[in-house]
Amino acid sequence: MVLRRRPRFKRSPRHRKPRSRFADWWVIWRMPILLLIVMAVWWFGFRPQPVEQEWVSIDDRFALCGEPGGTRAPGCVVDGDTVIIGFGEARRRIRLTGFDTPELDGACEAETAAARRAKVHLHQWLNNGPFEWTGGMAPPRDQYGRELREVRRVIAGDAPEYLAATMIEAGLASDNGWGAWPTEWCP
Repeated sequence: MVLRRRPRFKRSPRHRKPRSRFADWWVIWRMPILLLIVMAVWWFGFRPQPVEQEWVSIDDRFALCGEPGGTRAPGCVVDGDTVIIGFGEARRRIRLTGFDTPELDGACEAETAAARRAKVHLHQWLNNGPFEWTGGMAPPRDQYGRELREVRRVIAGDAPEYLAATMIEAGLASDNGWGAWPTEWCP
């Protein structure tokens, strides 16, 4: 007698075992848990550490741009928060950060007068001795192509004197930073 195996029949789709509702919820909740694990690994293991800023020492004299002799100096002060250094192709515009001063072509005479005072004060501060600014040889730039640099003066044994704090304390600048929101300089 020959034993034959019974042929196996495939189950039809209607005879499949239904999935449990728990399985659906497990799939939905698995992704956020995985995402939290990935975020924790990034936060504690691969997060970029803050980089100490590179400070460059400057010992140049600055003139007032547009004044006699301003074109022969290695740098000149454009307004209360912008300077130009270099000549010709090597000429660079630098926006000093951490404060915002009024504009020379202000909306009223009070703003223009405040802008002139800020320009003169910046000129005097820069020519008061060596100072440092951030950015090294490849500083960040703003939408106008100007280099962005923070400025300070370090005197041996003393805490650093930041230009932004000096301009704000003198009442010649606002502390809202450049581009955050407009400051009203007109009464």
